[in-house]
Amino acid sequence: MEKKTVKINVPYEKAGLSAEGCGAELDIYTIQRYDNVAVKNRPAVIICPGGGYEYCSVREAEPVALRFAAYGISAFVLRYSCVGKIFPTALLEAAAAMAYVRENSEELGVDPQKIMICGFSAGGHLAASLAVHWKKPFISEILGRNAETFRPNGAVLCYPVITSGEKRHDGSIVNIVGQNYPEELMETVSLEKQVSADTPPVFLWHTADDGSVPVENTLLFASALAKNKIPFACHIFESGVHGLALCDDTTAGYEGHLNPDCAQWFGMAADWIKKR
Repeated sequence: MEKKTVKINVPYEKAGLSAEGCGAELDIYTIQRYDNVAVKNRPAVIICPGGGYEYCSVREAEPVALRFAAYGISAFVLRYSCVGKIFPTALLEAAAAMAYVRENSEELGVDPQKIMICGFSAGGHLAASLAVHWKKPFISEILGRNAETFRPNGAVLCYPVITSGEKRHDGSIVNIVGQNYPEELMETVSLEKQVSADTPPVFLWHTADDGSVPVENTLLFASALAKNKIPFACHIFESGVHGLALCDDTTAGYEGHLNPDCAQWFGMAADWIKKR
């Protein structure tokens, strides 16, 4: 296992955004190549930790990356800009991170056609944002690359923030749109309204009684995927608090984070990624 960190460069000013306080980084967890191992270029996943667009949760970062690596999936943790950084700051950083992994796939030992994005809570909103917006012309114009460079081959969304409507998570949505937002921006960040034929396959999971991000966020997105005939897997577990991460003592912040039923999500997601 090799780990290193690289900076993700984004021309924020070109997007009319302030670069002050920005500083996206990508932690890289690649699996060493061996001559006697058949798989040379592995599937990969870029992980977006949650934190309400206020911070990047450590519980949903390195422990998750190491678990994916243990399953033979190279992992990357995106530490994106949060506090005071409105849309599309983090989205541009996620797109640039996807471009970095794809453009350096041979060196990283990654299959460029099997690069997924994974997100938890607000990080799920970021991952889903790239899944639905990757082809938008403004991303290509700002980052100076062909849109296909930014396309995730799949998305894994863990108790994600999705909607800006009735069932929204106020903190995450306010943090990403700011206080004086144009109405059309609320539509743009309500991701169930942005699903199209260009959206890649999606794996979702949530708990039915999530007290922070209502399960309707996942259900709205799954419904939009079905309407657009996008392949998806959706798992709703009966009970569990928000922010479960790996659901075991690897990431548990307190006893409520220990949830053997929900812990099944990881193996199912890893298998789903390998089948893409």
